[in-house]
Amino acid sequence: MKGAHVLAAFVLLALSSSFASAFDPSPLQDFCVAINDPKDGVFVNGKFCRDPMLATANDFSFSGLNIPGNTSNKVGSNVTLVNVDKIPGLNTLGISLARIDFAPYGGLNPPHTHPRATEILVVLEGTLYVGFVTSNPNRLITKVLNAGDVFVFPIGLIHFQFNIGQTNAVAISGLSSQNPGVITIANAVFGSNPPINPYVLTKAFQVDKNVVNYLQKQFWVNNQ
Repeated sequence: MKGAHVLAAFVLLALSSSFASAFDPSPLQDFCVAINDPKDGVFVNGKFCRDPMLATANDFSFSGLNIPGNTSNKVGSNVTLVNVDKIPGLNTLGISLARIDFAPYGGLNPPHTHPRATEILVVLEGTLYVGFVTSNPNRLITKVLNAGDVFVFPIGLIHFQFNIGQTNAVAISGLSSQNPGVITIANAVFGSNPPINPYVLTKAFQVDKNVVNYLQKQFWVNNQ
């Protein structure tokens, strides 16, 4: 009887494993051009799909990535994101792109995370100090990159890029999601709407409440 119970448990485990993996992670069609009008559309990955016969080259292209972003802000950087909102044909394809411009020495893409994407970055111009922090116990992994160097930021981990050169810097990032999302840490913690109760932040950061109040009153830059 005991053997029968073990066999039954094994069969159930095998069945549950097969059910868990019984899905197709890839699109079931060539493409799904995103549209905002639901009329005659099919809802896939948060977007409605255009009739494939009506798709054009414009649904799969974007112009302007050669134009430098405006870095005249407090952090000295600008991110030009090319995601499904810019190229409708990216819908369901699981990929997007960004150009990141940095002002001379001190241009910073501040610590942030992409909840839905791994990022691979290549430096086109300049010198960047980049890094990410692992999950607990929070190990910092950093490297100085020059033109032609590549670095990977794993999905969900806090990471940054900082221009340590005397000239402008430019990088291109590939992201493993059509809509990777971004959470800029300082903005989220001190600039949320409505604000986080200052006593929560005072306890979390072990600082005086006046420091938290000061930080919550700052204008937090969105460089996207």
